[in-house]
Amino acid sequence: MSQAAAWPDVIRTIERTDPAVVAQAARFPSSILADVAGRRGALSGRIAPLSPEMRVAGTALTVEVRPGDNLMIHVALAIAQPGDVIVVDGKGDLSSALMGEIMCQQAKALGIAGVVIDGAVRDSEAIRELGFPMYAAGLNPNGPTKGVPGRVNHPVSVGGVSIHPGDLIIGDADGITVIERAKAASLLPLAEEKVAAETKRIADIRSGHQLRPGWLDGALRAAGVLKAGESL
Repeated sequence: MSQAAAWPDVIRTIERTDPAVVAQAARFPSSILADVAGRRGALSGRIAPLSPEMRVAGTALTVEVRPGDNLMIHVALAIAQPGDVIVVDGKGDLSSALMGEIMCQQAKALGIAGVVIDGAVRDSEAIRELGFPMYAAGLNPNGPTKGVPGRVNHPVSVGGVSIHPGDLIIGDADGITVIERAKAASLLPLAEEKVAAETKRIADIRSGHQLRPGWLDGALRAAGVLKAGESL
């Protein structure tokens, strides 16, 4: 029997991203973290916040469900810790909602940082009014079934990105970026440098000091658009 086959369907104990790292990472836009992570880790744009004002930062508690069934999300709610982000592989199914207002009220009361679902949700107006960070692939008024087994705290694929329990989740109006737990702390200084560089670039544009990026000619030469020594 393989190790994977020996794992229980519900893994209750996981190693989470350090809360101090989460707090520091929450200061950065999801785009900055995606850039310093090698322009990877960003979920498909079809998974979006219900409101552009929503922000989320926390550690992934992963859930895999069968399309249209939310039994295992209830399991996740039962074992989640404050600061967790429940990340659901809903197989991209939009035929019925996997969560609504009642479960979001429960999640907020438990201190859960937010939810990311590759699937549909409902009661969107109520969730927006509640202010609970919810990222989903779509909306549907149909309710789910609650009887099909799945898995909790196993690796999942959501929005084209592999996510492991305990990974860092950062979300804003642009979407969700996932950073591997082991790499999260090491990327924070790079994020600081990236913000500083972009702040300077914007200041140079506004002042008229540099309206064209300094790297452009070199990139055009490397691409063969310009000859050696030639400039725009």
